[in-house]
Amino acid sequence: MPHKMTLTGSATGPLREYDRYVAFDMREKGSPSAPKGLKKSTFISYTVFVAKKAFNKTGLTKKSIMHEKILVQGEPTLDIPIDECPGEIGIICFQITVLPNKNDKEANDSKDKKEAKQEVSKAQQEVSATKQEEKQEPVAKEAKTVQPEVNETPVQEKKAAQSKKQQPIQPKGTKDVVSFEDIIVPEAFLKTRPNPVKTEEVIEFVKRTGHLDKPLTIEKGSKVLKDGYRRYIVAKTMKMDNVPVVYDYQK
Repeated sequence: MPHKMTLTGSATGPLREYDRYVAFDMREKGSPSAPKGLKKSTFISYTVFVAKKAFNKTGLTKKSIMHEKILVQGEPTLDIPIDECPGEIGIICFQITVLPNKNDKEANDSKDKKEAKQEVSKAQQEVSATKQEEKQEPVAKEAKTVQPEVNETPVQEKKAAQSKKQQPIQPKGTKDVVSFEDIIVPEAFLKTRPNPVKTEEVIEFVKRTGHLDKPLTIEKGSKVLKDGYRRYIVAKTMKMDNVPVVYDYQK
């Protein structure tokens, strides 16, 4: 059975395109130490061969592959022509994944922490306001005995404010909230597979906040999904009954 191999890093050479696949070079540094009496290992160069369809799903381009950190899983091959395989070892790729950038991840974590603090601060303000209203209730009851008509409006406003507080928080830019079951997904979306790493990041965001990070885009009348298939998948995974949307009006 062929030996399975896993490589991490960035491409060390330009992307080369062939009929049904693409190829690029990577290299990994050997171990810094070796058993006594043996020479230390040096850099090992690899040439990775990936089917075009699998490569396109990653969202990588000829420029970005030189800067993005990727993970490649596959097995070695000796059947590739030498002129197509400049690396010391050829790798047939079974799975390729773009790894999250450390700086981007830290920025997202900082942003999430900031949003969490803002939500906590808002909740504390609401609790403080509720306690203040409770302190004022005895005075309102005494005034109601003398002038019941005057206190009718503040009571109704209080009920409306409480009802407003109970509404779930939605992401910025939301224009409406619709039933998840009403959204129609085009066949073109169903044939794609969103990046699993980015999908998992959205799932973690929903677990922390209780809502999606961005609304889905749908057509006003037909409710056909136009953009946001990744968040549709997350909503389905998290079993959300309703989802935030913005409308894309048909011309």
